Amino acid sequence: MDINLLASLENITPTRNLNLLYVILDSIFLLIFLTLLLLKKRYMTVVWSLFGGILYFLVDYGIFHLALGTRTITFNHESGEAITALVLLWMSLSYGITNFAFIWLCLRRDKHLKLWLLLIVGWWLVAPTLASASDAYPIMTSRTTGSYHYVMAIFLVVGYLGLIIYNLFTKKKMVKIFWLNLIGISVQFAWEFSLLINGIRPLNENSILTILINSLIETNMGMPYIYLIYLFFSKRWNEDFSPSNEEKEKITNTKAA
Repeated sequence: MDINLLASLENITPTRNLNLLYVILDSIFLLIFLTLLLLKKRYMTVVWSLFGGILYFLVDYGIFHLALGTRTITFNHESGEAITALVLLWMSLSYGITNFAFIWLCLRRDKHLKLWLLLIVGWWLVAPTLASASDAYPIMTSRTTGSYHYVMAIFLVVGYLGLIIYNLFTKKKMVKIFWLNLIGISVQFAWEFSLLINGIRPLNENSILTILINSLIETNMGMPYIYLIYLFFSKRWNEDFSPSNEEKEKITNTKAA
């Protein structure tokens, strides 16, 4: 690999500049979004989305911040452990919930998928404009990624290699690997792009490389494993957690025996 590209990878530092109004508006949106999912009985999607928010927080705060020390966060030009924890909690819930909902709804090919995605991506695009009504209480976050992108790449290679090997030898229904890639890449690209065009992510010499590398690796690396989790749950329960037809058939056969 070209030494200049390696140097550029090391210099990737995803940065966000936003404000308190953005956090407030986004928190209201999350409550509305989860309420809509509940009203439409997308209970499994809600549980999965909340799991995503918690997982993102454990990774972002526990690993990226506490273990690796790659996080820098200020609120109103002040920093501290409480500020870091609270900002990361909001960020994790915000993108964890929406990312995981995006993925789950795509995997199950929800009948209202276009509307759900319009709601999620549309909010990512318009939220910064609404928040620009105020510049009070600025928030700045940054994270270095070059030191552990190779670990993410390993997870990505192992996961997709496993699916490719399965497809080469299976006599059952093959996994739609390109569909998984499309979901994993598009969900990350959508919000990375919205951050960039709205000025939350700075536009500089590393901007394009940052959005490309992050989109190809960061969320996409988990898609093979998320797909396996999806298969496990969807074979047993419907979205409202009622038994699936396959599970009902097993229960009927067990009683008959």
